[in-house]
Order: sequence, then C-alpha cells, then structure tokens
Amino acid sequence: MSSWIGVDLDGTLAEHKGWRGADHIGAPIRRMRIRVVQWLHEGEDVRIFTARTEASYPAIRRWCVKHLGRELPITNQKDFAMRELWDDRAIQVIPNTGRRADGCE
Repeated sequence: MSSWIGVDLDGTLAEHKGWRGADHIGAPIRRMRIRVVQWLHEGEDVRIFTARTEASYPAIRRWCVKHLGRELPITNQKDFAMRELWDDRAIQVIPNTGRRADGCE
C-alpha cells in the first residue's frame, strides 16, 4: 500500500476568510502551494483533505488545475495509507498517549 499526503484546503492551501459559498475558494497560500507542487514533482500522492461537501468538488478541481497544474484527488476520509496531514486546525498527539506532541498541555 503506497502512502499519501493529505492537505487541507481552506486556511491551509487556500486563503479562507469565512464561508462564501461552495464555488468560492480563496487565493493560494504561497508557501503551501510551493510545497505541494514540489511533492507532486517528486511523485508524491497528494490529496485535498476537506470538510467541504461534494457540491464544492468541481470548484476544487478547477482551482487545483489553475494553481497546481493538475487535478488532485479529493477526500474527507483518512485511512491507514495517509502518511501525514497538513491542516490549520490539527493538534498532533504522541501515538497511544493522548499527549500533545508540541509539549504544550
């Protein structure tokens, strides 16, 4: 089973300043866009990981083509092949401990 990298859309890969409808996606966040394009160039399996509904998927696909040069798979589900998740809301925990990985409690 090959691994994949999940990248959250709103607030991580694209600017998000509040909900403006299923078809609105903000401008790309430069640092993350560069990172994702590099991963793709290296042959990584990168997927958009989003809480948006399927009504937004056509707009997400168009956004990816425009800003990343290709469509990316879109999902809202993790699986054991997901190697890492880049997300503006996630807090990493040390496996099997419930303790924050950043040392804050």
